[in-house]
Amino acid sequence: MEDVKLPPEYSETATNPKRFAGRPVTGAFNVTVPTLTVFPAQQPGNGTAMLVFPGGGFSKLAIDLEGSEVRDWLTSRGTTCVLVKYHVPKSGHHYDEDCHCAVTPKHLLALQVAQRAIRLVRSRASELKINPRKIGVIGFSAGGYLVAQTSNIFEPAYEPVDEIDKVSSRPDFAIAMFPGHLCRSGGSLDPGIKVTKMTPPTFLLQAWDDPVDPICNSIVYARALDEAGVPAEVHLFAKGGHAFAMRPLRHPVERWPTLVEDWLKDTGIL
Repeated sequence: MEDVKLPPEYSETATNPKRFAGRPVTGAFNVTVPTLTVFPAQQPGNGTAMLVFPGGGFSKLAIDLEGSEVRDWLTSRGTTCVLVKYHVPKSGHHYDEDCHCAVTPKHLLALQVAQRAIRLVRSRASELKINPRKIGVIGFSAGGYLVAQTSNIFEPAYEPVDEIDKVSSRPDFAIAMFPGHLCRSGGSLDPGIKVTKMTPPTFLLQAWDDPVDPICNSIVYARALDEAGVPAEVHLFAKGGHAFAMRPLRHPVERWPTLVEDWLKDTGIL
């Protein structure tokens, strides 16, 4: 099932010849029409669904490394995967090379897509054979920031278009992998993220040696979750760098999928 078909002329894909963990990385660029694609769980399904938000700094999407490879893991574990291809570039808080500064766009297109995607999936829970109270989000880097946004911003970021927009966009659980953009000047949390008791249970993971998004992003968000009384599990690893996703690194951080599965079982999601 796709929300919108994406004509080829509106997006580009390119494979970086530089290899990561022995394989190339493919990115999606200039996405002007978003899509969501549902991949059913391999049987037997567990009734859980996860929307996947690839990272890429809101300039591109790491569509295989943090998208299709994550999909394969989820579906093999009995979870329905919803791969979200949201607008890029400049669809969320990002570094602008023109001004050499961080910029928050007037229209948060990535958040709009994410909210709509959650509502759409929940509205079709019966059709998709999933539990409407077991719909979560997982995101990487900029996608991790999108996880924090969808976990705390429930008012529509766009004008409602149909009855589906009356359905809740709150995820039932959230997984933010090496999130970015959360830690602002002086180590404070992004003022647009207001953590409350309504924020869903959250899993955070980041490497201490991340050269792109410092661990301050996970720490400041974890502190806000704690202050709001939101259940959370936080893992900070010494090594791993950035954007490791599902690929082997020969460091303990590569065990993160097992940690996520254990957390989901412990919280009663699985």
